Amino acid sequence: MTDGRSWQGNWKTRLYERVREHGYDSLTAFAEARPTASLVQLAEELGKDDIAGVQVFSGLVAEAERSHRLTRLVRSQFVRELSEDFPDGWPAIVDDNNRFTLAHALARWCSYTPETHEARVKKVRDALLEAPPPPGWRPLGPDDEFLLTLLPDNEA
Repeated sequence: MTDGRSWQGNWKTRLYERVREHGYDSLTAFAEARPTASLVQLAEELGKDDIAGVQVFSGLVAEAERSHRLTRLVRSQFVRELSEDFPDGWPAIVDDNNRFTLAHALARWCSYTPETHEARVKKVRDALLEAPPPPGWRPLGPDDEFLLTLLPDNEA
């Protein structure tokens, strides 16, 4: 977590300088090389004290919009949110504790969804809760076969 320094100066320039220092041409390539890392983890790797997770996400959205790959970004964010709370995959038993944690992960995912995809994401969320995937399902990236059936690449 940063202490506010992440917003000082030209943070976008700083963000992309760090991405290049790590050997990547784009923030998307950097993030996709770490598909289960949270936004905070990505930010900390780029600059523990002066890059924030929301800045990473802002950059990812901008790149996804330019490349017309917002749906892929939305799937990527689902992978990140699920991995954060359920590193061993979808829970086998959805008891009160898991239900709360699952709701929290899905709510975070929804909150990081661009407005153009909100309706689709809510349908996917509802479908996952109504007919859960097999226990242990753990998408490792945005191209997970089951995740693609839920949220195919038709841009909204």
